[in-house]
This record gives sequence, structure tokens and C-alpha cells, in this order.
Amino acid sequence: MLKQLHTEERGDVPGWVMICLMSAVLVAGLLAIAQPALQSLFNDAIDQVSQ
Repeated sequence: MLKQLHTEERGDVPGWVMICLMSAVLVAGLLAIAQPALQSLFNDAIDQVSQ
């Protein structure tokens, strides 16, 4: 009974690892694309505050 419960609750570890890796790659890709725009936005905001 206990062994059967343990095997049913094992989960899909390789699937979760793949989801985490794909999420990290997606975030890195979006950051690489959006970084110039975000940097410009940040610099403009800092310039307005410091004036």
C-alpha cells in the first residue's frame, strides 16, 4: 500500500526540469530583445528625476 502510494506521487521530474529550462531561455531571450528599450526608459526616468 505505502509503496504504491509512493510510486503514484513521484511526479514528472524531467518534465518540470524542461519547463524550468524553457522558461529561463524565454526570459533571457525577451531580456536580450527588450534590454535597449528598458535601458533607455530607465535612463530617461533617472534624467527627469535628477533635473
